Amino acid sequence: MGALVPNESLQRTFDPPPIFAAARSQNDPGKTAGQIMTVSEGDLMSAHQEQMRGFSRYNQEFNRVLYGKVAELGEDERKRDMGAFFGSIHGTLNHILLADRIWLGRFAKAFPDMTSLADADLVHEFSSLSQEICADFDELSLERQATDRVITDWAEELSDALLAQTMRYSNSSGQVREHPVWVAVAHLFNHQTHHRGQVTTLLSQLGHDPGVTDYFAYVL
Repeated sequence: MGALVPNESLQRTFDPPPIFAAARSQNDPGKTAGQIMTVSEGDLMSAHQEQMRGFSRYNQEFNRVLYGKVAELGEDERKRDMGAFFGSIHGTLNHILLADRIWLGRFAKAFPDMTSLADADLVHEFSSLSQEICADFDELSLERQATDRVITDWAEELSDALLAQTMRYSNSSGQVREHPVWVAVAHLFNHQTHHRGQVTTLLSQLGHDPGVTDYFAYVL
């Protein structure tokens, strides 16, 4: 979850591309699936905001399914070093939770008025990105559920105005980073997906079907 290095392009106002109308075509006879729609700037930003909320729903629902699959494994399988970035399935799930709490901690410092983060378990200081939150899988599962509830509430607070603001924080090396809020939000969700993909691969290598992983299967 390396820090994002700011550049000139990231300082510009976000100008998202046209969106596809596949989902809306069912309700609009004049549009065919996959046809590009022309929408107003306000609609684009609203779609961007809803996208972040969709990512939070996907995160919560897919974690529920994934943790259910991992719960069926034995302790040896969960903690077996299989050569992933963080070794085992347990280690990878632990890292995802750690990273989520680090990023939410940065948001809490940058925007102290966010009520969703006021009483949440966050991480402001850490020794490494493999720092263990829970050695016990059942405890890790409960902590994951608690943080997913926080993320869902937090996503509801991500207004268009907030997403367009500039975020400043210090990374793990003490370097100050500055970029638009939406970049950090997108990074948080992308980072989750990246490492969950590793977990599903490890499950497959152990002979267990991880099930459907597609985004639209969970949010539509």
